[in-house]
Amino acid sequence: MVSRAVSGEKITISISKELYERIKKYIEETDGFSSIEEFIEFVLEEALETAGETFSEEDKKKIEERLKDLGYM
Repeated sequence: MVSRAVSGEKITISISKELYERIKKYIEETDGFSSIEEFIEFVLEEALETAGETFSEEDKKKIEERLKDLGYM
């Protein structure tokens, strides 16, 4: 199970209902996250941590393929 401390003041964001339902289904089918909020915060934190990294073209293709497999693209 993935766990990260989530703290601080909360704000509301909007995502498409379709994306929300896909995340909900993913969470129900896996044992990695206890809530949609936890999943979204984890994904955003990971994205920010890797935003400054440089990837090879091969790495970029693998990442893009994985995002497609997960339904994000």
